[in-house]
Amino acid sequence: MTALDDVSTSEAASLPFHMRGNYAPVMAEVEAFDLAVQGAIPAELNGRYIRNGANPKNGPTMHWFAGDGMLHGIRLLDGKAEWYRNRWVQTKTLAGADRMDMSTGTADLTVGLANTHVVRHAGRILALEEGSLPNEISPDLDTMGPYDFGGKLHTPFTAHPHVCPETGEMHFFGYELISAPYVTYHIADAAGNLIHCQPIDVPGPTMVHDFAISRNYAIFLDMPVVFDLDEALKGSMPFMWRESYGARIGLLHRDRALRGEQPRWFDVDLCYVFHIMNAWDTIDDQGEHVYLDAGRHASMWKGGPDAFEPCYLWRWRFDLATGQVHEEQLDDAAHAFPRIDDRRTGLTNRFGWAVGPRPGAAEGMDSPTGLVKYDLQTGTQTRHDFGPSSSSGEPVFVPASDAAGEDEGYLVTFVYDKATDSSDFVVLDANHMDAAPIARVPLPQRVPHGFHGSWIAD
Repeated sequence: MTALDDVSTSEAASLPFHMRGNYAPVMAEVEAFDLAVQGAIPAELNGRYIRNGANPKNGPTMHWFAGDGMLHGIRLLDGKAEWYRNRWVQTKTLAGADRMDMSTGTADLTVGLANTHVVRHAGRILALEEGSLPNEISPDLDTMGPYDFGGKLHTPFTAHPHVCPETGEMHFFGYELISAPYVTYHIADAAGNLIHCQPIDVPGPTMVHDFAISRNYAIFLDMPVVFDLDEALKGSMPFMWRESYGARIGLLHRDRALRGEQPRWFDVDLCYVFHIMNAWDTIDDQGEHVYLDAGRHASMWKGGPDAFEPCYLWRWRFDLATGQVHEEQLDDAAHAFPRIDDRRTGLTNRFGWAVGPRPGAAEGMDSPTGLVKYDLQTGTQTRHDFGPSSSSGEPVFVPASDAAGEDEGYLVTFVYDKATDSSDFVVLDANHMDAAPIARVPLPQRVPHGFHGSWIAD
């Protein structure tokens, strides 16, 4: 059953896009065991794939991003699909609490949507969205409640933390909407202890969705999507494009950050970035350089809250000796949700994966999509086509073993087929993107289009 089951066709057509088709929420929490498998699930895939997304429980929301968080998970063990289940994150918002007291400008950080991402660090699984504290989740998708690092975290928590593969530290930030400091940088050590909190100087309430780390730097985006209190008070989408704010990218040396140093800022052309692919730094006879690969939108919400400009893969190269920045477009096909082998976070990576439009299909929110693999060394791409009526979710890479190479492993994701109004869990060979799926698992209900997920290995 969906939220549209008792809505007429004409009424459904008048709903916002995020309440129609496979953006529409599902209303039932279901579970199924011993799922049928088409093909063969690799025996080394022992763990859980969990994906988060906005799934409003009480009717249309002002924006796709404003729905209640729902997790969809599948458990794999010894070549079997043991279970699928979906669960709302049992947030205080779902129970009716208000996050913001507009009369005082204060926010209850334990009240949030938990609708954007799900990650594991130091043994804890956290459901995330950028306006509140994380919500801790059990391996079976039960909500354990808000998590504040033992009372040490006093800002919101980004939906996009990044874990350094060399230190095990989780680097993250939070942004505030009403008063400075608008951005705060945090580090949790490999054991999950919050060890560093530092305000980052930005001029206003900028919306910072993602950031990056390299081996030596934390990389911050200060871009012209900003919070507007008047729109928030009216109950409208509270973020808008403001060109006068400008766009810049800041590099903060990770060691010097521990002494309170601020980022070194580089002005860039006006744009917005939701999602980072990766960043890395080099020191050689040409000097010290930092590189950032990310999805660049020429603008975001310019003219309205549903104005999504296409996203293209770009590279920024920062020359720390001269202070110059070089901006370069790497691909002329739009993409969404870029991912890498997480073991290469902050280090040079050859490969990346993303959702891309099906070749020949018109671009749009309801158009069919597949997956694209970027070989950043050769500049080539390989695509996987799921078919003319199918749409892929974000690809998550799972290495075949700890010693496996950067593309030696699997991509896991959910795929929706509009022709049958159904969803499958799919496993692809990451090294042979154009091959048929290794395994497909038909699911007991459709999985609405959502945001981000993770592989939680046993």
